[in-house]
Amino acid sequence: MGFTIGGIRERRSVSRRRARSTEVTAVAEYTGLWGWDVVPGARAARTAGGRPDCSCGAPDCPAPGAHPLEFAGELAAGATLEKAAATWAETPGAAVLLPVGRSFDVLDVPEAAGRHALARLERMGLPLGPVALAPTGRALFFVAPGAAAELPDLLYRTGWDDAALDLRALGPGTHVTAPPSDHGGLGPMRWLRPPALETAGRPPQARLVLGTLAYVCHRAPLYG
Repeated sequence: MGFTIGGIRERRSVSRRRARSTEVTAVAEYTGLWGWDVVPGARAARTAGGRPDCSCGAPDCPAPGAHPLEFAGELAAGATLEKAAATWAETPGAAVLLPVGRSFDVLDVPEAAGRHALARLERMGLPLGPVALAPTGRALFFVAPGAAAELPDLLYRTGWDDAALDLRALGPGTHVTAPPSDHGGLGPMRWLRPPALETAGRPPQARLVLGTLAYVCHRAPLYG
């Protein structure tokens, strides 16, 4: 039997419904299991010229597909699956965003450096929080709140303040796109190290992982 236009449309509709169901389940897990707040976010698609077209409609959007929807309400930690489904029904297709600076801050490093750091930290047996991978080629290490404000002093105390490091911290007022959502029209977010009960609500202090992250960022050109 050949394909029909109606059949293709039906398959695409089913695929979209499955994607929404997966994101709703993820939202309920983030709020109910890990104790994180969640915000519905904008989506972006790539135009024929490769430029991102944000669903917010602003032609000069500074963060296409990577910012909260102004009209959407926030889901607080503890929200149920039913509440998550109701919220996403009001904002179909919304991305899953996590507010930074509440349950965690984020240390943002290049993917290659992040993978090397994660392997070293695991071998050392140090406590680790979740680690996400963005399609932009960045690894996001979840650490205890306060890291963004403390980063300059932490780098100074560990002797890395004068080094040229591709390492930055995200703190209050910022958001990260959470798996399985698409980020900026570039592809889905993924977990390099998924959340776990013992660390999601209490990620490690930045000082416990910063030395290793700084070291691998310094050596990043060697990783190709």
